[in-house]
Amino acid sequence: MEEFIIKGGVPLRGEVTPSGNKNAALPLLAACLLTDEPVTLRNVPQIRDVQAMRKLIESLGAAVEELTANTWRITTRELTASHLDPELCRRIRASILVAGPVLARSGGLRLPAPGGDVIGRRRLDTHILGLRALGAKIEFDRVFDIQSNGLRGADILLDEASVTATENIVMAAALAKGETVMHNAASEPHVQELCRFLNILGAKIEGIGSNTLRIIGVDHLHGGEFTIGPDLLEVVSYIGAAVVTRGEVRIHNAGVEHLGMVQQVFHRLGVHWQVEGGDILVPAEQSLTIASDLDGAIPEIKTNIWPAFPTDLTSIAITVATQANGSMLFHDWMFSGRMYFTDKLVGMGARIILCDPYRCLVQGPTQLYSEKLESPDIRAGMALLLAALAAEGTSKIRNISQIERGYEKVDEKLRALGAQIKRDSE
Repeated sequence: MEEFIIKGGVPLRGEVTPSGNKNAALPLLAACLLTDEPVTLRNVPQIRDVQAMRKLIESLGAAVEELTANTWRITTRELTASHLDPELCRRIRASILVAGPVLARSGGLRLPAPGGDVIGRRRLDTHILGLRALGAKIEFDRVFDIQSNGLRGADILLDEASVTATENIVMAAALAKGETVMHNAASEPHVQELCRFLNILGAKIEGIGSNTLRIIGVDHLHGGEFTIGPDLLEVVSYIGAAVVTRGEVRIHNAGVEHLGMVQQVFHRLGVHWQVEGGDILVPAEQSLTIASDLDGAIPEIKTNIWPAFPTDLTSIAITVATQANGSMLFHDWMFSGRMYFTDKLVGMGARIILCDPYRCLVQGPTQLYSEKLESPDIRAGMALLLAALAAEGTSKIRNISQIERGYEKVDEKLRALGAQIKRDSE
């Protein structure tokens, strides 16, 4: 097992370019199963979750050719299997995303329950209800048995605005007969990317960016090319790294058009940045003073569905708050295990009260000190890496494969910014 060794207290300085969006790459790779013609994807992030998805689609009959490290050509002449490897499915939550494409193209599959981060219960009911509305027959006994004699469009009201369920249903509806109208659909940037990609391949999807999608089914999708946008979670992670180390970092191609709410939330933590074209410049001078509510009450940062503050950035924001002057209540109602990493920050010197599984109160600023840590999930792992960069002394982070599921060459990028971080084997 590999680990990171980080000497903290070094201000980051320089420029960095984020990799392609993991949360877009995974459904886009699954969507390549919908056509028998070649599809070229550019800016594919070289991360563990993407490699796992590649193995999944290859096991179903896709041929993946690396034109460059980050440009792949995927051709699925035919689907050659209907059973998925349980071990592969356990590696990533996104394994569920092959259900819609395979169901639409071949009529059925057996899908083991997906894995992914251990951050609390993550229900799959919305996927099943939506695919059943399109005509699928689904049974579950530790493995999903999904069959169809032909999908037909339907009027669907999702019981929650699930990102992956929206993506699954859109992919299935793209080849269903007739019209599908999906209400309460998720509208995150990566959902928008998937819809635009499908339209490039010949799908007919309207309402992109809204919570109501209209999909007119077509008989066949053709090939095409698409460039994956920047990973916004990585962008904000490097913003946080610059802030907690009191450094100055320019982030190129930062997807600034999607960061409005994140900028509002970080402004409440006393963080500001400058937008210069498509770049973000994080200056070294930050007030890092938490803004109280108008009545003087302790402010709250609460996650919600897009375009509100995303749950995946909670861990990063909590770490930044440990270095800000004042108190902030964090409330992530989506996942019961999201906050449990905070005990590791407390062990480094942070003042955090875990109110319940969904809320914690952070009081800062505090000097963080080095510690031996373990990465529990992708986002908490990156948050602990930020804490180690800010801490006095030398920290070790074990189980870095969790971080590398979502961040490409994170140690190389941080070293290019001046961080004293190296990789070692335990």
